[in-house]
Order: sequence, then structure tokens, then C-alpha cells
Amino acid sequence: MSYVAVYSVTTPDTPNKVLTHFDDIVSTLAEHGVRFERWQPGPLAKGASEAEMIAACQPRIDALGYGCIEVFSVTGDHPQRTELRAGLLDERRYSSDQARFFIAGQGLFSLHIGDYVYGVRCEKNDLLVIPAGLPHWFDMGEHPHCVILQLSHQPGHAVAEFTGSELAAGFPGLDD
Repeated sequence: MSYVAVYSVTTPDTPNKVLTHFDDIVSTLAEHGVRFERWQPGPLAKGASEAEMIAACQPRIDALGYGCIEVFSVTGDHPQRTELRAGLLDERRYSSDQARFFIAGQGLFSLHIGDYVYGVRCEKNDLLVIPAGLPHWFDMGEHPHCVILQLSHQPGHAVAEFTGSELAAGFPGLDD
């Protein structure tokens, strides 16, 4: 189930509120310029190729205006899952929007907005668009299962600017 858990930066062990209703999630994130939607892609068979996954979502992607698409896929048997996870747990920001659509599985994006952290658990069919400059980190869990379309306006990965903050280490991860 998708949700948003809102924490004060001073109390990372206890959320101030947890939102599970879709409309509440959308409106709360929208207050901060973050877009959250549910998409229903075209038919996808189990084991679909990257090209088939992209094709199933192409009309929605085109409507957003993103021209570059990459597939990020990590499962529990991935030989570098621990290293991949560790590389995403540090707080960072990007100079361009970060759009992510979950084809399968789940992950936890933590958005650092002022004196609060918004833990956004995404799952299959969720789209999350994080605006440029917003500090955040991502946790795919100790036993990851996620297939995510990463959407951008330019080819290649945007370069992360790490904030140097150790804030992320104090907050719950996906498995907590």
C-alpha cells in the first residue's frame, strides 16, 4: 500500500501523521510541488522486456513531456543489490525534476522539506515527480524488488549533488 509518513526532523522515530488515502497523499505532496499519480499502463506480461514496459506506458510518458526513459530493475537475487542500495541512501538533490514510475515492486522515497521528512512509499503503478532542487534519498530495502521507469528530459543520468547531511541515517527505511 502506498503511503506518506510525515516526520519532524527532530523526531525521526515517530511520524506526526501517516496518510494512506490517495487524495490525501496527492494533496499533501502537491503543497510542496511534488506530483503523485497512479497510472494504469497498457497490458504487460510477466517477464516483459524493457521495450515492452516502455511501450505500455508511452502515451502517459509522452503526455508528461519526458523524452528519455531508463529502466531501473533490482531484485533480491541481484549480485550488487547491497551496493546499489547503499549508493541511494545518502541525501541528494538534482538540478532537474526526478520522475519515477513503478512498474513493479516498491520503494521508499524520503523527501526533506524544511523541518520535515516525508516518507513516500511507492508501489506498482505509482508515479512520483520530485521537483528540481528538493533534497531526498531512496531506499529499496534489504531484499529489493523494484522495476522503475526513470524519466528525464535529457539523456543519461542527471548528476546528483550530495547535501552532506547525515539526516537520512536517522530515519526509518523501507524494511523498518
